[in-house]
Parts: sequence; C-alpha cells; structure tokens
Amino acid sequence: MATATGDSKRILFRQLFEKESSTYTYLLADLRHPDKPAVLIDPVDRTVERDLTLVKELGLKLIYAMNTHVHADHVTGTGIIKQKVPGAKSLISKASNAKADHFVEHGDKVYFGDLFLEVRATPGHTAGCLTYVTGDGPDQPNPRIAFTGDALLIRGCGRTDFQGGSAEQLYNSVHSQILTLPKDTLLYPAHDYKGFSVTTVGEELLYNPRLTKDMDTFKSIMANLNLAYPKMIDVAVPANMVCGLQDVPKV
Repeated sequence: MATATGDSKRILFRQLFEKESSTYTYLLADLRHPDKPAVLIDPVDRTVERDLTLVKELGLKLIYAMNTHVHADHVTGTGIIKQKVPGAKSLISKASNAKADHFVEHGDKVYFGDLFLEVRATPGHTAGCLTYVTGDGPDQPNPRIAFTGDALLIRGCGRTDFQGGSAEQLYNSVHSQILTLPKDTLLYPAHDYKGFSVTTVGEELLYNPRLTKDMDTFKSIMANLNLAYPKMIDVAVPANMVCGLQDVPKV
C-alpha cells in the first residue's frame, strides 16, 4: 500500500493491488467528517474481503464502490460489496450502459464528506471511460490526484481495439482532460505491469512513449500493437455490465 501526498489531516488514501490482473484499487476517505465517509475506486471481486477488512479497521463508512470503466480483465467487486455493506452504492459512467445505482457524466462531482471527485469523461479505451480528479480548493488535496483508469497508464495507455475503443478519441481525451491538469498532479492508473505505482502530469508530458507523439504517429502505434485477445474479456465484460453480479448468488 502506498500513501499519496496531500492534506494528510483531511484525506485518507490507500493504494491496493490485485496481482492476477495487476489492478489497483483506491480507497479514499474524509477523516475530518464525523462518519469518515469513504469511496473505493475499481474494486476487484477477488480482493473484496481484504478491502472491506481495511475499511472496518480504519473505522470508515463506505458510501460508493465506483469504477472508471467496464473492465475487460477482471470482474468488479462492486456487486459483492453492495451485498456485504448496507447502504453502499455502485457508481459508473452513464455512457458505459452498465447497471449501477448511480450514473455520472462529465462535470459531475462525487462527494464523500466535504471532499469530492470531479468527473472527467476520457473515452477512447472504452466508450464509457472516466477519470476521477480530486477537487480544486483550499480544503482539497494538494497536489491534486487523478485516477485515470486505463485511459492513461504510467508511460503508456489502454488499448483501443475493443469495447468501442478509438485511438483518436483516446488521444484527444488524455490531452484535453488529464495532461492539462497542473504538472504536479499525481496520476494513479487502474493497472501497472512493471512495478510502478504513480506518475505525474509533468512526467507523462515528457516521457510517455505514445502520448508525446503527434496524433498520426499515435494512431499508427495503437494500430500495430498486435496484442493478444484479453483472456478474461468474455467473462469480465458481461459480469461488469451488471455491476459484477452475474455469478454472485442472491441472499
């Protein structure tokens, strides 16, 4: 687990890892609020027990289990969480066409206590990809923190050949909605396969081997990745379209 910098007196931040799909799950909470309301971003079904144990140990009240997009490489934990945590709600992009309790669109704000996440639409990896960015203000984390899903990875980006992907759309999304944030903004992706945990806008503007190129070069790179068919996609996508509840027995 890693802890981001920021207003440590107000925000609790934990980065959690699921090794089979190399997925990061993020736990955030407002520590100054009496209830210590919390959100989980991109939970994984296999690690729900771990995550909920941590929530309980830290005395938090989980209000949202939310996804950056409909994942193709693992089943989301939101459905199981809803069964285990009374009052917890699932949240996803309206453009994803998936099932959830709450749907958000570009420009919305997701509040947990007095903290909030700004919703930015960053389609291209999938049609419904979102980036969640901590608020801008004196009581919000500084530097700001962005949870980029698969739109922007550390020194990379998500593939664009499935689920309504578009290289051109992804390029425009990242450059207009993520790389325009202050250069010290901390960027936390949904996955990493090389052992990295965090980057910044400034780093990616300098060193991202794909997104530093012009549009035509980027489109050529993405068209020639020759990646294998995602091994979990035929299981994960149908399950995630129904909040991860496809194979969870009802109680």
